[in-house]
Parts: sequence; C-alpha cells; structure tokens
Amino acid sequence: MKHADPRAAALIAGYETLTLAGLDKLAALYAEDCTFKDPFNEVRGRAAVRRVFEHMFETVKAPRFVVRHTIVEGDQCFLGWDFHAGDFVIRGASHLRFDAAGLVVDHRDYWDAAEELYEKLPVLGALMRLLKRRLRAT
Repeated sequence: MKHADPRAAALIAGYETLTLAGLDKLAALYAEDCTFKDPFNEVRGRAAVRRVFEHMFETVKAPRFVVRHTIVEGDQCFLGWDFHAGDFVIRGASHLRFDAAGLVVDHRDYWDAAEELYEKLPVLGALMRLLKRRLRAT
C-alpha cells in the first residue's frame, strides 16, 4: 500500500516486507526510547521492540503483514492490517505517534486475542465459542 506521508510510507514498507534479516531496518524507524504495547507485550526502547518482532519470527510460521488502511493526522498514524501466520490471519490495527524527527515514539496494537487467536485453538477454542454463545444477547 502506498501512502503520501513519508513516515507512514516507510512504516508500511517496513511491515509489509519484514524479514528476520531486515529487523534492524524496521527498528531504525523507532525512537530510541519508544514504547510498544500489544495484547502480549509491553516494552520500552528500540532494542526491546526489535526483540518483540524477533520473537515473532522465532515462534510463528511465515509471518507477514498486509496493511489495509492508513490514516495520518499530524503526528498520529492509524494502520489497519492483516497479520498472516501459517494457516491463520489476525485482523488488527496499530495506533502510532511520531516524534519531530518522524520516528515512532508510541506504538499500540489492537486486536482481539480471543476471537483472532484463542478461538482457533482446538480445546480452548471450543470453550471460547461456548462462552461467546452464552454471553451473546441475541
């Protein structure tokens, strides 16, 4: 996905072409003292963010991102994405904030771990679907 904002364009290219060997290139888009949070991690610092992505490559089969939507306003960026990992896809979004140099200072990922991940696991998935049916209003 192409984007007119150079900060967003660099991030999108970094995520969509991400490889284990290219982690330093992606990490260079983050400020030294950045923060990162997703449903499983909350870290501070460029090196820690790099480790989150490195861990992704160690634990997930053929991970890749496809950015579907982008909104940029001022120093804020919102990316809607699909994360492909082996046989499953997680749909989520990232809210990012840039510093004056155009580096990411805050990165927060939003995705529903229950729906996107847990429901796809054999035993836990059955329990999650049962709970969902019982709690549904209609």
